[in-house]
Amino acid sequence: MSNNHRSRFIPIITAISIVIGILIGTFYANHFSGNRLGIINTSSNKLNALLRIIDDQYVDTVNIANLVEDAMPQILAELDPHSSYIAAKDVEAANAELKGSFSGIGIQFTIQEDTIHINSVIPGGPSEKVGLMAGDRIISVEGKPFVGKIVTNQEAMSRLKGPKGSEVKIGVLRPYGNELLSFSITRGDIPVKSINASYMLNENFGYIKVDKFGETTYPELLIALAKLNQQGCKGLVLDLRGNTGGYMAAAIQMVNEFLPKNRLIVYTEGRKQPRENFSSNGTGSSQSMPIVVLVDEGSASASEIFAGAIQDNDRGLIIGRRSFGKGLVQQPIDFSDGSSIHLTIARYYTPSGRCIQKPYVKGNDTSYEMDLITRYQHGEFFSQDSIKLNKSLVYHTSLGRTVYGGGGIMPDIFVPQDTLGATSYYTTAANKGLILQFTFYYTDANRQKLLNYENEDELLNYIKKQNLLDKFASFADKKGLKRRNILMHKSHKLFEKNIYGNIIYNMLGTEPYLKYLNQSDPTIFKAIEMLDQGKSFPQPPAKVKKDAKKRSKAIAQTTDKRSEKVSPKGTTFDLVIRTA
Repeated sequence: MSNNHRSRFIPIITAISIVIGILIGTFYANHFSGNRLGIINTSSNKLNALLRIIDDQYVDTVNIANLVEDAMPQILAELDPHSSYIAAKDVEAANAELKGSFSGIGIQFTIQEDTIHINSVIPGGPSEKVGLMAGDRIISVEGKPFVGKIVTNQEAMSRLKGPKGSEVKIGVLRPYGNELLSFSITRGDIPVKSINASYMLNENFGYIKVDKFGETTYPELLIALAKLNQQGCKGLVLDLRGNTGGYMAAAIQMVNEFLPKNRLIVYTEGRKQPRENFSSNGTGSSQSMPIVVLVDEGSASASEIFAGAIQDNDRGLIIGRRSFGKGLVQQPIDFSDGSSIHLTIARYYTPSGRCIQKPYVKGNDTSYEMDLITRYQHGEFFSQDSIKLNKSLVYHTSLGRTVYGGGGIMPDIFVPQDTLGATSYYTTAANKGLILQFTFYYTDANRQKLLNYENEDELLNYIKKQNLLDKFASFADKKGLKRRNILMHKSHKLFEKNIYGNIIYNMLGTEPYLKYLNQSDPTIFKAIEMLDQGKSFPQPPAKVKKDAKKRSKAIAQTTDKRSEKVSPKGTTFDLVIRTA
């Protein structure tokens, strides 16, 4: 073909190329534009798109990682009151209480006047081995001063806790010396007990205080029961007051110790979680032991599973005040960066079929958070008639006794909060923390003398003679609380109970402290009375005695044979840790 002939087609080829280029460009522009809009307008990808846009186009530099950390709790708070986010730095501390141990130096401490004061040294722990003592003040960590405003619980934990086998150097001042003492402590495993006390209330009845439901709670219970049985225990008071919960599996294992075979303990069910029953397997060692369970407004979650199973199976009496009302099950889900969420995946139901979750509104529900204060103001802590029961949610125990859903476990026997002798002077002193401060300073100043007394009775006999109420009044006056002799006299029993109790706790620990408090506790008195009269096993109402066996059989038949499985870790918790 001649050159002239070829040149004739060049304009045509060029025009066709331009048109094709325009069409291709338009296609790709529309294609990618549509995808981009689609990403932004698809709910599941909106958050990622938003973060990319902020990172690319926002006027100032933004730390996207911090933005995500701040947003996570807010997102979960829109679901329910108990779904939560735990940052990576907080996961170990959050899990330690329920794991049964953590890695640290083995002390319990308080922070007074911007300084760490060691309350006690855990026996057998790393600190005891190097010679740390109760009363010591930690004033430096790793050669740097650690006093002043920087000293907070969180900061103290981060500096004193650490991986097992790692070393930390601390500087200490003793109360009776000016010399700075240096210690190198190799961190080790520190046990965290979930049963605070187990002892005989009298010659017949034992007492067990369960602080939380963790991985070691069930074996701790078996040890406590064995100890009490060796001492001739004929009936048990199990104290769950103030127990905020923990692992559902631990509660199921514990209830199993007290129930005969094939009794429904609890069942769970959720939108993506089919109903799953958990029942007793008949291997419990205390199936016939009389039992009374104590609850109050601080008893939640796993505590309510335990109390609900005992109540609905008519296995024992529940005594105290209405429990918290948490019937939501959380599943821990871990992220690759070490953080985790506790996501609500189901509700749990007691054997009678009641969900005891109290009402809530999705999102940041202020009324839910204020519920206990509302109950207090309404008078529920002081009068059974003030308790608002949802009469539309009526259920029945195996013997036909009436129980209610919709907000906590209502005790079989109500015992009001003991406020005899409360005055404005006492309330102000307690709310401002002046009683705690005074007892700490008194213990600290007199530790050498107080060490001479080995049990709570000996120590109590000594401190009763020290005119501590008058000394407290002088201390409080210097702190801005004017002395009020008449009000002090009216409240003297409350003051003495708390002052003596705190000193006993500071010197001897939790079990002696609880022994002392229980000596004047109306709820303990009522529990002993019921056990003594043989009334710990509930009786059916007269009108339903004939149907009792049918109901018991019906509840037993709802049990799924798969129910003997151990539950996954169930419930969330909120615990303040002051152990390192």
